[in-house]
Amino acid sequence: MQIARGKSPWVYCVNTGACNGCDIEVAAGLTPRFDAEQLGVVRQGSPKHADILIISGPVTLRTRDALLDIYNQMPNPKAVVAVGSCPASGNIFAGSPTVYGAVDQFIPVDVYVAGCPPRPQAILQGIAEAAELLASGKQKNRKEVKE
Repeated sequence: MQIARGKSPWVYCVNTGACNGCDIEVAAGLTPRFDAEQLGVVRQGSPKHADILIISGPVTLRTRDALLDIYNQMPNPKAVVAVGSCPASGNIFAGSPTVYGAVDQFIPVDVYVAGCPPRPQAILQGIAEAAELLASGKQKNRKEVKE
């Protein structure tokens, strides 16, 4: 089962307050042009069926509870990919009274994809890295997965 997670990762995407620039690039990366299916990537409509959580945007006051709820709904083992500069640092939204900031204040992040917005190829590379972590059972800040 653990090997299958590395060969066919199911992803769930959540926007925690982004400008949608990263979301557009994530959507582009999952289209036939960039062929995420060659990696076995399947986008899921429910976090209960996903292996990898893709997050774009800084955590805002209104999205924090939803993010934690989504994260807790995902089955273990799971990995988190932070796409863009906003989930890593808050970027241009840092210091706003409605923004907490970086995602790693609330949930552990396994892979950061740099850029504002990052290219679809970089996003796919981040998903592939997260899938490798799932296959090896070495996600950050988590116990090793044993089956």
